[in-house]
Amino acid sequence: MRRQISAWEQFLHQLGLVLVGLFVLLPIWGMVYLAFEGGTMGWPSTFRLWPEEPTLRIFQQVWAQASQSMPFLALLKNSLIVSGGAMFFSVILGTSMAYAFARYRFPGRKPGLLILLVGALLPPVALMTPLYVLLTILKLRTTMLGLTIVYTAFSMPFCVWNMRSAFQAVPKDLEEAAFLDGAGALKTFWRISLPIALPSIAVAALIAFLIGYSEFAMGWLFVDTSANVTVAMAVSGALGVSTFSGSLLSALAILMSLPVIALFLILQRYLLDRLLFLSVGDQT
Repeated sequence: MRRQISAWEQFLHQLGLVLVGLFVLLPIWGMVYLAFEGGTMGWPSTFRLWPEEPTLRIFQQVWAQASQSMPFLALLKNSLIVSGGAMFFSVILGTSMAYAFARYRFPGRKPGLLILLVGALLPPVALMTPLYVLLTILKLRTTMLGLTIVYTAFSMPFCVWNMRSAFQAVPKDLEEAAFLDGAGALKTFWRISLPIALPSIAVAALIAFLIGYSEFAMGWLFVDTSANVTVAMAVSGALGVSTFSGSLLSALAILMSLPVIALFLILQRYLLDRLLFLSVGDQT
């Protein structure tokens, strides 16, 4: 039986939640304020709650020329190619690999899982040299495909471990019942195991997309022309330009966040199912 908390404890809990909410929301509001503030030429020196001169001119300027004489749509296209490709390959390859690790016993299974775990815990910079050498040998280092391979390598270990636990949670009785009804291994995977594991697959897809979409430090090693620059690289490069104001940077960051919000809304149903599954599992 749950203990009923007092009014004072309830007040402290609510106060803590309000402080956490302000800690998260205030920087976001500051970014929105700067993006619509037309009177700030450089970086703001005073705090204001509302823009003195609200305008959309800053968004128009960023849309036309976001970085290095490139429009925002060109940068966004590069980001969606590499992050979407990383998400696609991580989910497609990671799903089959995760199911194999969850359901089959084969030589090298435990060492393979350990290697994937180490890969998930390693910082991306640890993979810099081998990926640089490998992609140089394959003559893919300065291509969009090479950058997609880099981000796939970063996200694959997490995706495999996340989806493996989801496939392990699928009751074996369901798969055995499908086998008894005449379904093969592929049909059982496609009709039984995969739909149940969709929430975890959605989480893995979102994480893989975010890794490819927001990473910029490693990406500079695999880009040699401005035509291959992504939005994240443009944001990081803008920080070192003295003529680039805080308003322009804020507008660029807001435009950059829109695809992430759209993807979250698309996967929202599966992400909420995953959270509900975890909460039910904790209660049991």
